[in-house]
Amino acid sequence: MDTLREIVHRVIKEYAVDGANFVSSLTIRPDGNLFTVVDFAVDNKGRRFVATSIVTELVGNYIVIEYDDNDKPLVDALVQAGIPREQIILAYAGESVPEVV
Repeated sequence: MDTLREIVHRVIKEYAVDGANFVSSLTIRPDGNLFTVVDFAVDNKGRRFVATSIVTELVGNYIVIEYDDNDKPLVDALVQAGIPREQIILAYAGESVPEVV
C-alpha cells in the first residue's frame, strides 16, 4: 500500500509537464514533505519567465495545498487518487492548518 507521501508524489508529478512554450519541474524538499511545481516559460515576444503552479506540504496526516494555479485543481486529482477530502487542506482558500507537534 502506498504511503501518503508516495501518493502525493505520484499525483503531483503529473502536473510537471512540458508544453509548446514551457517546461515544468517538480521539486521536493530533502525531507520529502514539500512539493512544488515550477514553470519555466517563454512568452510570444521571446521573454523568459518563471512561475510556481503548485506548493503543497505534508503536515502530519494532512496534505496542505498552499497554492494551486492549475485548470485541474490538485485537490480533485488527490481525491481521485483515493485521498479523503477531509485529509486535504486548501490553505490558499482559507481553510485552517492544524498545529502538528
